Amino acid sequence: MTDSGTDTASVRLSPGDPAPDFTLPDAEGTPVTLSSYRGRRVIVYCYPAALTPGCTTQAVDFTAAAGELAEAGLDIIGISPDQPEKLLRFRDKEKLDITLVSDPDKKVLQAYGAYGPKKLYGKEVIGVIRSTFVVDAEGRIESAAYNVKATGHVAKLRRDLGLG
Repeated sequence: MTDSGTDTASVRLSPGDPAPDFTLPDAEGTPVTLSSYRGRRVIVYCYPAALTPGCTTQAVDFTAAAGELAEAGLDIIGISPDQPEKLLRFRDKEKLDITLVSDPDKKVLQAYGAYGPKKLYGKEVIGVIRSTFVVDAEGRIESAAYNVKATGHVAKLRRDLGLG
């Protein structure tokens, strides 16, 4: 971790780094712990807000690819600052079949470098930086992508993983 003051986006994970472990509640309030997935690869993706157009596109695309990804040994966990009740509404409304977890205090998002300054409509704001990480079976970062686009990202990720 670099020490560049209090800049919350100073953390940038790279391949080989240990993936920050976490336990966060899912849409039902059930705790989900990253380290319990050891032995399988996990796609951890960070998104700004449930029930918004870009995040819906991304979650629907991940749900569509979930079966193929699971066959390839990859599970999916989506993290946002939304409360579990909102995640439940999001999951039910969009018929999502992926694990969504709640990080309202943004501690996990910060640990992944997915919360901090970003450009939004040409202005710098502080918020969730749409990011995707592949965590290997031993709990290390296999790949890290920051500032990803919601549309087309899952297809690119599948290609990068040799699945598309």
